[in-house]
Amino acid sequence: MNQRERWLATMHFQPVDHVPDKEFGYWPETLEAWHARGLPEYVNDNPRASIYFGFEQTAGIPMHSGLLPGFEYQVIEEDDRHLVILDCDGAKKLIHKDGSTSIPQFLKFPVESRADWEEFKKRLDATTPGRFFGHSVTIDRTPSAKMQVEPAAEEDWNAWRADVEHSDRPLGISAGSLFGYIRDWMGFERVCYTIMDDPGLVQDIMEHLTEFSLALIDRPTRMVKFDFAAMWEDMCFNQGSILPPKYFKEWMVPRLKRITGCLAERGCDVVFVDCDGNINELVPLWLEAGVNCMFPVEIRAGTDPVELREKYGHQVLLMGGVDKFALIAGQEETKNEIARIKPVVEDGGYIPHVDHRCPPDVTLENYLYYLKVKRDTFGIPEPEPWQVRKEQYEWANQ
Repeated sequence: MNQRERWLATMHFQPVDHVPDKEFGYWPETLEAWHARGLPEYVNDNPRASIYFGFEQTAGIPMHSGLLPGFEYQVIEEDDRHLVILDCDGAKKLIHKDGSTSIPQFLKFPVESRADWEEFKKRLDATTPGRFFGHSVTIDRTPSAKMQVEPAAEEDWNAWRADVEHSDRPLGISAGSLFGYIRDWMGFERVCYTIMDDPGLVQDIMEHLTEFSLALIDRPTRMVKFDFAAMWEDMCFNQGSILPPKYFKEWMVPRLKRITGCLAERGCDVVFVDCDGNINELVPLWLEAGVNCMFPVEIRAGTDPVELREKYGHQVLLMGGVDKFALIAGQEETKNEIARIKPVVEDGGYIPHVDHRCPPDVTLENYLYYLKVKRDTFGIPEPEPWQVRKEQYEWANQ
């Protein structure tokens, strides 16, 4: 089986030679820590790490689904310890120079009123030239670079179709976000108040994002058949959903159905949602809306692949669900975690991997042990040694 055949068979509960060998990724601090333990210095980001460890890959379409144009990066204030910046999404942030924390402090968000939204949404126009094939190019490399936007040419579309139509990798497309973006643009506290104080504004933004996503996926999904679509929400924490399920059902389910219905009509029947936290109360609503694959299934937040499969059977597809804390704890705990999820993996419709980006608390030794146990347990062949494969990659031979 090639990678695409394997992925499709897994996600449709069909016989498969082995489960796809995939992982979510790593925090930058993780790769930095692993360099001291023998990971080559040039393995310094997630795409390179995925290739280095020998994981299976996906194909897609180069599509800019964010703000276009983005806000101009600005340094507003600076002293010996801090920077205050305006980032490309329009958020004002305080950044610690000493690296004491990689998490910035948000000082102001770009959408704080309906008037802000009316101005902000002009940057979310699907017809803006530069949405496809990387044609939003910087004139220079400075953070405040102006954007020179070029429309995608017809030959770009034709070349892309020729490249992916018969790809041996699963082909995916982004289907956007209806609430996660709103949380990012308003901030946690303001979005919670706005849900109650101005629900019409939240729904107006959701409606715009629905139409925006439908417009972006229209031409690509007419040209080729996609194997999966990806949505991003990050709307849960360890106590459940930020948006009450009542409003999710009223506001999001009908709009999600429009997106998933369009995808299904064009042959794409796997739609996954990337949502951290405890998603249990939202799973039945996502399934109702046609979003049928849950990712990354965070164990310590209270989401569990074993429980989800027991409750929803083959209605639900799964990606993730390997407790990162088992890898931190040690090899015995890692082995037990893989054994725990084994029946669900063997049932199908489940691609197991660490339940978020791998943190630096996981040693390189424990991570390599995890990969060996996972591959041995599920019959995944070991990739060729890196020294054999590295010649294919210019970045590994500089």
